[in-house]
Amino acid sequence: MLLNFLDELRAAGISASLKEHLTLLEALDREVIEQTPEAFYYLSRATFVKDEGLLDRFDQVFQKVFKGVLTDYGQEAVDIPEDWLKAVAEKFLSAEEMEKIKSLGDWDEIMETLKKRLEEQQGRHQGGNKWIGTGGTSPFGNGGYNPEGVRIGGESRHKRAIKVWEKREFANLDNTKELGTRNIKMALRRLRRFAREGAADELDLDATIRGTARQGFLDIHMRPERHNAVKLLLFLDVGGSMDPHIKLCEELFSAANAEFKNLEFFYFHNCLYEGVWKDNRRRWAERTKTWDVLHKYGHDYKIVFVGDATMSPYEISHPGGSVEHMNEEAGHVWLSRVTHTYPACVWLNPEPQRIWDYSQSNKMVRQLMNDRMYPLTLEGLDDAMRELSRKQG
Repeated sequence: MLLNFLDELRAAGISASLKEHLTLLEALDREVIEQTPEAFYYLSRATFVKDEGLLDRFDQVFQKVFKGVLTDYGQEAVDIPEDWLKAVAEKFLSAEEMEKIKSLGDWDEIMETLKKRLEEQQGRHQGGNKWIGTGGTSPFGNGGYNPEGVRIGGESRHKRAIKVWEKREFANLDNTKELGTRNIKMALRRLRRFAREGAADELDLDATIRGTARQGFLDIHMRPERHNAVKLLLFLDVGGSMDPHIKLCEELFSAANAEFKNLEFFYFHNCLYEGVWKDNRRRWAERTKTWDVLHKYGHDYKIVFVGDATMSPYEISHPGGSVEHMNEEAGHVWLSRVTHTYPACVWLNPEPQRIWDYSQSNKMVRQLMNDRMYPLTLEGLDDAMRELSRKQG
């Protein structure tokens, strides 16, 4: 089985070497872990997985090979025959019979009873209302019926289990998924225009070789460092409904800092008004006039707004509509000034695109941005960077 496990790991793209396989065998031989499925899972994961992006893939392979016998409760050593985990029959119960079945109790009581049953039971069981097995009305096993139960292997029949041992722990850490700072960087690189500007502090090897060959002595040539010449101005919505999206926005901000040498950023709340800021702790004491931003940064800057565009419509349409202060001019006035000043301008929205139309404020912002709103996903970032790269008329 362990050799099959090794083959399945390799087939899934996890670099599992023979040395690691022998290390796992040695650890098992020396009994460095308890003889439980959970302990073996963590030992084998620590042995074979070197990249957290492969955790979900490893979980899928482990579930396939070992039938997903995992739990975080009651892990005493118990021999469980594998064929118990396969449903051999389904017990059909009438509605009257189902009504007679009572829930065992709360979560702690169910798990404590499961622990005792695992210790007590010595043989296979099919049907019934107490022992772990297939079919029947016991709260433990699979292929049966109980209002509250723990499914062990098999397939769900009634969707009533309160714990499933086959549940994977790391479904959001698969490196095939389009998440993370590194993948965001790859999307942002579509918006690149390289140039050599500034001080000549980098050795020009080719020019040095040519000059030395021509002069007959060492002729050193220097040149400015090559960097992304695109200028980017970020406006980041913070607070309120944006709080659930902090991690994603941090990843975007980190990636943008790494990719763009000419990057400037400012914070706003809900909608752009006459003032923005750089430090949220001093947002009222140290503010920058939006007019100053429009006058300081040239028309060649690319503008990216990041926000969910979720607010009261009055915050966009009316003076004094802001929830935080008395704004003399409506939010739509300031958004229009930005889009008229900077030809390359987009809005990134972290909310799922399917719910955008349920928000009146979202529709208003999209209209003000000339429909240049994109979801904050890798696909949306790619489309946004294409839009910013497009030659503006």
